[in-house]
Amino acid sequence: MNTQFKKGILELCVLYLINQKDMSGYELVEELNEYIEVTVNTIYPILRRLTSEGILATYEVYNDNRKRKYYVLSNPGQKHYQELYDEYLSFNESVAALLGKEHQDD
Repeated sequence: MNTQFKKGILELCVLYLINQKDMSGYELVEELNEYIEVTVNTIYPILRRLTSEGILATYEVYNDNRKRKYYVLSNPGQKHYQELYDEYLSFNESVAALLGKEHQDD
């Protein structure tokens, strides 16, 4: 997949998954890789930025003597996610209309 396509949409994908359930960074990478090839080196900087911007909050869970950080949408994060999702739908609709125009002219 084109790198520029991925960069533009990964934040929305991360927020979508975390909106479904709290997730660790590892879980996010695993889940995303079922659909889009990503690495931890791509996802963790996004998580750090979203956390520093207050869009994500974190909490820690200890299992089997291991500490895992989980990410959850903050209240401002819920709003940001919805705005980003709405923008994506509108943009996607516009692109589909433009690309579909070729077939309408036949």
